[in-house]
Amino acid sequence: MNKETIEGQLATAWAARNLVYEPVTDGSTNDLVKALAEQGAPHGTLVVTEEQREGRGRNARVWLCPPGVNIAMSLLLRPRLALADAPLLTLIAGLSVAEGIEALISEARTSAAGDFAVGIKWPNDVVIDGKKICGILTESALTPEGRLKYCVIGIGINVHQTTFAEEVREIAGSVLSVTGIRVSRSALIEKVCAAFERHFAALEEAGSLAPVREAYEKRLLNKDRPVRVLDPRGEYAGTALGIDERGALLVRTADGEVCAVNAGEVSVRGLYHYAD
Repeated sequence: MNKETIEGQLATAWAARNLVYEPVTDGSTNDLVKALAEQGAPHGTLVVTEEQREGRGRNARVWLCPPGVNIAMSLLLRPRLALADAPLLTLIAGLSVAEGIEALISEARTSAAGDFAVGIKWPNDVVIDGKKICGILTESALTPEGRLKYCVIGIGINVHQTTFAEEVREIAGSVLSVTGIRVSRSALIEKVCAAFERHFAALEEAGSLAPVREAYEKRLLNKDRPVRVLDPRGEYAGTALGIDERGALLVRTADGEVCAVNAGEVSVRGLYHYAD
């Protein structure tokens, strides 16, 4: 994969049209995009690297990208959204990755290949057959007045990786390790960016997740399953019903109350295994 192979796949209007390719990054692609954003880089700028040595995920977790097998990329957005709506970008990013992976799997599938559905563990972890394939980290910058200046969406997709560190081996996988299907990383970048463009346009127009809520919930692995909400004010269990138009996970507790759980405020865990 290189800049030319990625650009040769692109059929997008603005996503990745300003493409920055780095063979190796010592820091994260998010940090690179934020530096470019401060220098005036346009909406849709995409940074892609072959090897990310010090990436990071949610809650300060490390997300490394070994050379030549995965995708580590970050997209710069200058959205016309209120600051409170920035978390919605993370959910449409997860949906876009799931759709992109499934599209390429479907194209490559043979009669001997299995039928693999690509799901989402709320809010944005992409999962195939119980294995986490992708992590997403969204960061925002504000104007001095406290308005949204820009957002950076970092996306790490395990594509061809077949070995994993012991501490993540039980939950982590790649497109190849789970499905046995080898997809083009350049083509996957294009599929994800194209899907994101569609969902981003719908989000900006509606100002909510209403246009994509049904598509998201079809992939939502938590839906209709028991979950435990790790709220600092007190943990509780319930059944996940789906999401609302603001991206909150709706959870019905044992006493029948429906709570809206907002991403970033609490954590949600399945009662039985990772993908619940």
